Amino acid sequence: MILTLTLNPSLDRTIEIAALDRGAVIRAATARLDPGGKGVNVSRALLANRIRSCAVVPYGGHEGRHLVDLLSQEGIDMIAVPIAGATRSNVTLAEPDGTSTKVNEPGTPLSAVELETVAEAVLGAAHTADWVVASGSLPPGVPFDVYAGLCRRFAEAGINVAVDTSGPALPAAAAAGPALVKPNREELAEATGTTIGCLGDVIEAAEKLRAMGAGTVLASVGPDGAVLLQDGRIWHGECPVAEPRSTVGAGDAMLAGFLAAGARGERALVEALAWGTAAVGMPGSRMPAPGDIRRDLVRVGPPDPRRPLRSTD
Repeated sequence: MILTLTLNPSLDRTIEIAALDRGAVIRAATARLDPGGKGVNVSRALLANRIRSCAVVPYGGHEGRHLVDLLSQEGIDMIAVPIAGATRSNVTLAEPDGTSTKVNEPGTPLSAVELETVAEAVLGAAHTADWVVASGSLPPGVPFDVYAGLCRRFAEAGINVAVDTSGPALPAAAAAGPALVKPNREELAEATGTTIGCLGDVIEAAEKLRAMGAGTVLASVGPDGAVLLQDGRIWHGECPVAEPRSTVGAGDAMLAGFLAAGARGERALVEALAWGTAAVGMPGSRMPAPGDIRRDLVRVGPPDPRRPLRSTD
């Protein structure tokens, strides 16, 4: 079982448009509302592929109740922790070429008592878990080292921890010795102070995270796929996207696929890329089911450090 923790969950509204034209009246082609937050998406991807998961989710206000209702409708096993503040809402504008423009609310602060209640909920459920996934941005006012503290507590309990976060929280968590971190290109650069323009830069930055204390590093690099550093070995893999629709949740699907495949080596990287690529072809933050996943399109091999990365602008 994989337990996920999302400290800053959201309601995610995705609107598909023909083109983003500032100042204009834009008519939507489609719109959908999904439960959101990185850990929530990991649980949704696992459920879509019949893999047991449980999501720990703080919630509050009308939006929070709506979030819990949506998760219940999807059949997500969850531990919902009530808080005083209101759950945030996010909006994504998705263009036909796969470009996504996101407007994310900051979220609501969590008190020290609420944080401890959430941590105890995770610890109480983690005795049956193979992994705890701590992921997503932190709500305003929450200490940047909160994931680091949780990592230490979970590690003391003998629990494997995967961390997917950004900003100062990422290097702080890496120093706490998680079994796995999953940064994207921008997060990797910020956490390590490395300018990333080629695969060699990705490897250098990932090695810095490992030197801080992280075990395995799974770095997603957008259209250039992903790089995996584990047990002294390095793999690079990629998978073409036939028709991109939305990048929302793609990294979460990638992490879910990696964990679902045992989080070890080339086979897990293939699964990660197949799930993540499938998510890019889904509308909104819908997670791919077995029929959407094309492992046969994935190519994995040794990285070419000189290979330049494509622009994500």
